[in-house]
Amino acid sequence: MTRAIVLVLDSFGIGAAPDAERFGDAGADTLGHIAAACARGGSLQGPEAGPAARRGPLALPNLGRLGLFHAHRESTGAWAEGVELPAEVVGAYGHAGEISSGKDTPSGHWEVAGVPVRFDWGYFLDREESFPPELLAALIREGELPGVLGNCHASGTEIIARLGEEHMASGKPIVYTSADSVLQIAAHEEAFGLERLDDLCETARRLLEPYNIGRVIARPFVGQSAADFARTANRRDYSVEPPAPTVLQKLCDDGGEVFAIGKIADIYAHCGVTRTLKASGHDALMDATLAALDEAGERSLVMTNFVDFDTLYGHRRDVTGYAAALEDFDARLPELLAKLRDDDLLVITADHGCDPTWHGTDHTRERVPVLALGAGLAPGSLGARDTFADIGQSLAAHLGLAPMADGTSFIASPPQPKPPQPDPLAA
Repeated sequence: MTRAIVLVLDSFGIGAAPDAERFGDAGADTLGHIAAACARGGSLQGPEAGPAARRGPLALPNLGRLGLFHAHRESTGAWAEGVELPAEVVGAYGHAGEISSGKDTPSGHWEVAGVPVRFDWGYFLDREESFPPELLAALIREGELPGVLGNCHASGTEIIARLGEEHMASGKPIVYTSADSVLQIAAHEEAFGLERLDDLCETARRLLEPYNIGRVIARPFVGQSAADFARTANRRDYSVEPPAPTVLQKLCDDGGEVFAIGKIADIYAHCGVTRTLKASGHDALMDATLAALDEAGERSLVMTNFVDFDTLYGHRRDVTGYAAALEDFDARLPELLAKLRDDDLLVITADHGCDPTWHGTDHTRERVPVLALGAGLAPGSLGARDTFADIGQSLAAHLGLAPMADGTSFIASPPQPKPPQPDPLAA
């Protein structure tokens, strides 16, 4: 039975990409800097770590056995500080650079699925008064709004704490952006209404067509004051469609099935998705992944995005929370490995970096891990991969699809059945 499982650890970079300096990210290293902080700090406490501080070096025994630390060493030239190396590596491991023009979520995911983004996204570069007045005027008019708040670059949690009470009193949604190609709208689920927020984001998506903006993100929140405002699990991403068929689309078109878990369906604009499984929080996302594996049949792809690494820890520059989340993910990995069949292909990767020790709050241009298990792959190094699209090309080969336009497969295509030959003795 030919199946593939792709786990995207959102923002889990393993060292600065060759072109990181162009993005201001030379020296960024999400894994390496988290490991160093854990090794040097011993005991760390962050806002997302819970009541008990995590202690000691970063402990990822299962990811280590799949080759994570070896991949990081090949990427950076040094072992991650303080980690315990496995006695045996059982997976194939490598590191991949990005050829897409940006370091954003859609670009990274689309490239993983075999379709790099070679065009330049549109961006709102001004940190204050970020959006064109005519765009905001149209959004206010068509959304029947009393106005908007924000209109700047901001961290989502910070701007909700700062403007949430004014939003509830005035009815004006909070509109903001970042270094990514994105427009985000935050609104209170009850005071403004979740359905109204989704409708407003759909309007914004349409109005943004001339600006070439990658995503509109609905950011609902609840609470009564800045002291208790909290974003909810009802986030929605409104992405443009990929510029060419991804491996997800090709599999669907060829009669296969794609289980999109978490925000995967939104990232691909629901192109090439047959089943959408929503879940919030890493434990729920892993539960949904395990459930999908129980249902997935011949020529199925199960793809999950573990978003909290990025949104809760990377962007918030929470080293301790990121470390604890990695260890929690690692602890659950054996449950998934136990469900794999001999001819399944598992790939664990990322879509960009978001080094929690870096300046600012934006993504970092990094190489990503390529950890692969199954499909006849021998344990050991896959080396440096020039593009994330090598993953998409490998998935195409494994699932018996026509080759993608980009990428080099690291697995052999399954043997194709020979056409029937005429019987020379038949007359």
